[in-house]
Parts: sequence; structure tokens; C-alpha cells
Amino acid sequence: MTRTDDSRYLKGGPVAQRIIASVREDAAIAAAEGFPPKLVSITVGDTAAVDVYVRNQRAKAALAGIGFEERRFAADITAGELEAAIHGLNADPRVTGIIIQRPVPAHIPIKTLQAAVHPLKDVEGMHPASIGNIVYNQLDLAPCTAAASVELLKETGLELKGLEVVVVGHSEIVGKPIAFLLMSEGATVTVCHHMTRSVATHARRADALFVAVGKPRLIKADMVKPGACVIDIGINSEIGPDGESRIVGDVDTDSVKEVASWITPVPSGVGPLTVAILLRNTMVALNRQRALYRATYGVADQLAAE
Repeated sequence: MTRTDDSRYLKGGPVAQRIIASVREDAAIAAAEGFPPKLVSITVGDTAAVDVYVRNQRAKAALAGIGFEERRFAADITAGELEAAIHGLNADPRVTGIIIQRPVPAHIPIKTLQAAVHPLKDVEGMHPASIGNIVYNQLDLAPCTAAASVELLKETGLELKGLEVVVVGHSEIVGKPIAFLLMSEGATVTVCHHMTRSVATHARRADALFVAVGKPRLIKADMVKPGACVIDIGINSEIGPDGESRIVGDVDTDSVKEVASWITPVPSGVGPLTVAILLRNTMVALNRQRALYRATYGVADQLAAE
């Protein structure tokens, strides 16, 4: 049985608390200066799993002193109508950031919605411009899960310059951004995917191994270099021998933790840190908007909306 009090575990909770405390200080200062931060969440249709995420985001935003508003849309809304709603939020100076809750109905292309969010309000780091900025070492508004994963690696104290890193999974919002974030830190990065001939061969030489493929317990102990740091980003539902459903990652945690020096537990590793990164991104977005507002209007103290 996995023990989450094991010292080898990299837990997201304590790191998230530090980030939220820092965000709370920045948010209080911004609000006092007339720039109160506010997040708007967009939910399409009725999805119980989404409600859990929204409640968590609302609670953490309250802890950080950030306003939070949920806007729900019917499942039969058209993509055009939803884009129009997003453009309205883009134009509202009271809105700092926009969150699009997933999943959305099949008839609505999620990438179109992500591109509709103005880059200055893209607190999820999903806009093509936000992804592209990472290539040019503009790293302060990266996709939340990718940034949370790299943050946990930094918690180990390992020197990132020259570190041998292997990323298993090459999605646009997790695997690829992780690779670019780490390359900007001077790490040597290999990205594995479904066409990689031998994932195990690459994984065994990694000082730090990131896994995000959606395959339960894919990574076994014999695929991990002794002393490595293993960041498990996978979230999978698995039926155990007792017939009960449980959440497991993409790493066989119980065996791998006997080889690795650090490993993220699932679900208490990357997940809790992701929302904290979202809130930190909100303050980055707010500062960018303030800079643009001041440059445009030459006023430093109040929003035009006031």
C-alpha cells in the first residue's frame, strides 16, 4: 500500500500553499491600487467532474484574494456564440483571466476557443501565442500543468543545467511545453511518443523522468534510473482487486519509489499545484494588462471601468 508520508514523495500541496500566499500579497496590493484581479470560468453543459474542478478553483481563488465568477452555457450553444461571449470578456477591463473548463461538447472545437481568448487574458497558457512564447524563453505564462510539473522538479534542488531529462508524452499542453521549459533552463531533453522505438531505453538514462500519456502504471521500476526524479502527471481510473475504483498515475508508484529518489504521488502530486500556478498566472496577466493600460492611457492608478 502506498504511503504518502514517505520522504521520497514530492507533494504539490506545500508548494501550492507557498505560491498562493505570495499571490495573496500581490493581489492585495493590486486591489488597493485599483486593479482587483478577477477570473471568469466558462462551463459548457452539465458535467459533474467539471463542477469539482470549478469548486476547487473558486476556493483557491478566494484564498488568494482573487475574484471568481462562473458562467455556464447550454450544451447546445454554437461555437460562434461561445466565441462571441469570450470576445466580450476579452473587452471587459474588469476581467483579468478566462478559464475554459474541459471537456466541452464534441461540436465545439476546444482549440478554437483557446485561440479566441486574448493572449493577455490567457491565464491557462493555452493560446498559440502563449505556447509560442515559451520557445523564445518567455516562461512566465506557461500551461499550468506543465509549469507545475517543472516546479516540482525544482523542489528537489537538482541542478537543471545539463540535467538529462526524458519526457514521455508529447501533447501540446503538457509534454511539449515541459520540454521547452526545461531546455530554457539548460537541461538536455528527450521527448518520447507513440512512435518511439524503445521508451524504456530512453527512460533508463533519465536523471528526471516526466510521464504524461494516460496509460495506467506504464512506467515500471526496471525503466527508471536509480536515484532519478520521477514526475507522474497521469490521472487514470482503475478498478482494484477489491472491485473499487481508484485513481492511479502513469507510473507504477509502489515499485518505482524503491528505485527513484523522488516521485510524485497520484493524486497528491502535480494536481494540487496546478491551480496555484493558474492563480500565479493570473497575477502575471494582471501585470501585463496594467503595463498596457498605463502605456496606452498614461494613468497609473485606476481602471477605466471605474
